[in-house]
Amino acid sequence: MQRKYLFNISFLLSLLLLVGACKEEEYAIPTLRSEFQNDCIKRNLGPNLIGNKMEFAYAMALPPNRGRILSAQVEASIAGAPGTYLENRSFHTDASRVDIGVPIGEPAQTAGKVTRVDFTADTSAATLRYYYVIPDEARGQQVSFTFSASSSTGENVSYTMGPYDISRMDIALDLNVKDGETSYISIADMAVYDATAAAANADKIDLVYLYRALPNISFAHALVAPAADPQYLPEVTLPAGVNKNTRLRKAWGLRDQQLARLQFGIFIDDLDFQQIDLSDAPNYGINMRAESGAWVETADGRYRAYIFINAVDNANKSARISIKRYAL
Repeated sequence: MQRKYLFNISFLLSLLLLVGACKEEEYAIPTLRSEFQNDCIKRNLGPNLIGNKMEFAYAMALPPNRGRILSAQVEASIAGAPGTYLENRSFHTDASRVDIGVPIGEPAQTAGKVTRVDFTADTSAATLRYYYVIPDEARGQQVSFTFSASSSTGENVSYTMGPYDISRMDIALDLNVKDGETSYISIADMAVYDATAAAANADKIDLVYLYRALPNISFAHALVAPAADPQYLPEVTLPAGVNKNTRLRKAWGLRDQQLARLQFGIFIDDLDFQQIDLSDAPNYGINMRAESGAWVETADGRYRAYIFINAVDNANKSARISIKRYAL
């Protein structure tokens, strides 16, 4: 009986503790902090490519009864390329999710690694956009950013972002290839040439684009190495000296967002090019379709690339391609 009594007491105490633990805490309005504050987020995704922009949103605020913001600036560890700037508008998003910019100062001034905006508006809070154009000097390195602001109270705040890895890749978008015309592709130049220009740059021509509607064969749009078996280059007369034996492997469903600019959150980065093995890949890819692609390695072993087919046009025997390239 005594054991049963002690068991019931223990059970009731455990139940009370459980009820107490499950009880919701009452909500309390957060206490407003009185000091000058700042925060920052990086807004873009994917590998950081030379010539592309890195975008940040830098927010700063202090209680309105304490003063106003005087200036904001960003210092990059490596000076940005031309086009780097800090917005002189403070942004907020309205109910329709549209970004609204309100001018708060003079246009930004850049001196070396530092970009600065001096405020002219009487405001105690702002969110500024910063766009950093990645320079070639940063290729394969890391870059960091120090955001800072000053207020009329004499306070200064700062926020460090990074370091961020800068890719060694290059990118070329929306190159138009057309059978019998601009049909010669150079990975080294990230360009397409006609027959005359291809003859003048024969040592740089890696692939031939062509379109063929052949009976009983799914040929259509193709990327073929100049050294491939002539059956993959029907009715093609190559310019003098165009003879590279480029390797390529077709890929389906690999819609790199930076090449495709579609909704897919897929990114090819440096590591993909470092790890892929194309030693046994063929030297042709036929029946290429829109939103497909091909991994490529040049005959001299200097480059690997991914060619994405943005669009095809059977009637005009043409296509639009975009390329990511990695130097080995």
